[in-house]
Amino acid sequence: MNKTDIRIFSLPELENIVQAYGEPKFKAKQIYQWIWQKGAMDFDEMTNLSKNLREKLSESYSFNKLEQVHQQKSLDGTIKTGWKLEDDSIIESVLIPVPKDNRFTLCVSSQVGCSLNCAFCATGKLKKVRNLKDYEIFEQFQKVNEQSLENYDHKLTNIVYMGMGEPLLNYNNVLKSIDKITNPNAAGYSMRRITISTAGIVKGINRLADDNIKVNIALSLHAADDEKRNKIMPINETNKLKDVVESLKNLYDKTKVKISYEYIMFKDFNDSLADAEKLYKLTRYFPVKVNIIEYNYVEGVDLKKAADDKVNRFAKYLVDKGVMTTVRRSRGKDIDAACGQLANKVEKNK
Repeated sequence: MNKTDIRIFSLPELENIVQAYGEPKFKAKQIYQWIWQKGAMDFDEMTNLSKNLREKLSESYSFNKLEQVHQQKSLDGTIKTGWKLEDDSIIESVLIPVPKDNRFTLCVSSQVGCSLNCAFCATGKLKKVRNLKDYEIFEQFQKVNEQSLENYDHKLTNIVYMGMGEPLLNYNNVLKSIDKITNPNAAGYSMRRITISTAGIVKGINRLADDNIKVNIALSLHAADDEKRNKIMPINETNKLKDVVESLKNLYDKTKVKISYEYIMFKDFNDSLADAEKLYKLTRYFPVKVNIIEYNYVEGVDLKKAADDKVNRFAKYLVDKGVMTTVRRSRGKDIDAACGQLANKVEKNK
């Protein structure tokens, strides 16, 4: 018989469960802290619970744990790990260490596959299978935090929802996982250390504003006009740039969160000074940082990396206009762990 994963329950629901067993209500908070703060994955680890309560819990509930199926370590220290879920689906997460900056970042997946089919993204070539549950997202955080401690003697400092999937199309589970990561009775991280990357889901961005969610936002922009963006990001056909920018302004006005534009530069597509001028015009509505990202090769994609001199000229144009701009060199390219490359390639090759 398949048992229900205990992690689906909120604290009030856990209170109902323990009270039904004739136990005092405070036992639920102990269970909650064992799961979300101490990382317990077995009821026997919960040593301040009676043996009788632990046995009752284990009779009805379980932990459907992630199973590591592959791991690769890049020459730059980046670690990519594939995890098998309870339904045998495979997802990937990435640990990106930058010790000199004291940054140890988790790139976490929020869906199995993706439905957006962005032209430059390996994950977009996969079909969307399903949304990840909040505890599947959180367990990636737990396990990669352990990797960071084991390999670099440092816990994670930042979490970016930039792995497989579109986070805002799994809104409820993503927000529940963020609650667990930031809750003082759980992992206790600051929301300022969390970034949600989105291709531009207008309803989702407005919902973040309405719910007063104060995590950082990274818009996967990659083209500063609708015509070009439609060619590489089909989602733009139903979420036009004007509407996306308006929703981001609404979010900023309500929450004052940090917003960045992620801009992968492609050769002879979006790397001209005319493109830079269009991008500049999109930076005038609220404070925004532009991250220019080098394109990482994806099998079967015709797009190519822009020349370094064009990247530098593009960045200089924005800087001269007063726009905070960085040029980011990708990490983990040699293990297909860089931006846009997550696609379970190891498992498919097997």
